[in-house]
Amino acid sequence: MQWILSGPLSVDNLTVAIANLPTELQGTKLVQISDFHYDGLRLSEKMLAAAIAASNQAEPDLVFLTGDFVTDDPSPIHDLVLRLKNLQSRLGIYAVLGNHDNFYPAGAAEITSALTSIGIRLLSNEIAYPLGSALPLVGLADYWSRDFNPYPVMDSLDAATPRIVLSHNPDTAEVLQQWRVDLQLSGHTHGGQILIPGLPPAPLLLARVRRLIPKPLRRWIPFMKENHDVVKHWEWVKGFHQVGTNKLYINRGLGTYPPGRLFCPPEVTVITLVMGNRE
Repeated sequence: MQWILSGPLSVDNLTVAIANLPTELQGTKLVQISDFHYDGLRLSEKMLAAAIAASNQAEPDLVFLTGDFVTDDPSPIHDLVLRLKNLQSRLGIYAVLGNHDNFYPAGAAEITSALTSIGIRLLSNEIAYPLGSALPLVGLADYWSRDFNPYPVMDSLDAATPRIVLSHNPDTAEVLQQWRVDLQLSGHTHGGQILIPGLPPAPLLLARVRRLIPKPLRRWIPFMKENHDVVKHWEWVKGFHQVGTNKLYINRGLGTYPPGRLFCPPEVTVITLVMGNRE
């Protein structure tokens, strides 16, 4: 199902204006890659190699990996890190876990250990300063895990300080509205996977239809329950969104689930930071 259902890789370029961005960080280049689902079924070696090559070609200052490295069994992470060690970045590679990385009780620890072994720093409700103290990087534990707790880490930052937040599930943007977030990078939704030109994303259509169907009948409709369980805010299914005064970007990911992708190519995002005003 890999190459038939996924479509070709897309490299999407995005410019994000950040208020109070230090002059020396003007033009900082970031790469985001998300939702690998590396298990031999949902991501081909060819697609993964193309994504790594695209990231390296961008010559990024930082690379961000926003979760779901595996689907359930954590053991494929050991083969995946052999590929990810080829990623190049001037100031390092940072990652957060997704809901699938927590599928097995010991999975998160095994994945964290494997990523750390090749120099990738895993953040879980932590702050890092690869770009200096004027632009902190916050990495949150997955929204569905019992470790998710943004309050201490977000409260510890001065409200006047811009920051970037890595959070696998875009639904966290609702919680994070109480703090300043100059750029939240998420994945999780796979971009909705099926995007018919001229229509809302298929999951958003399903969510709307679901409300019209009596509850006893919903379980008989294919993908209805799965779609409802994935995310609450399907309006944030992909791309750039303004959530209150905060900015949110959702990467479409590399991995693919049935029924596959249609007009929704896997994505590597190249982000350039520029100085701007807070809206």
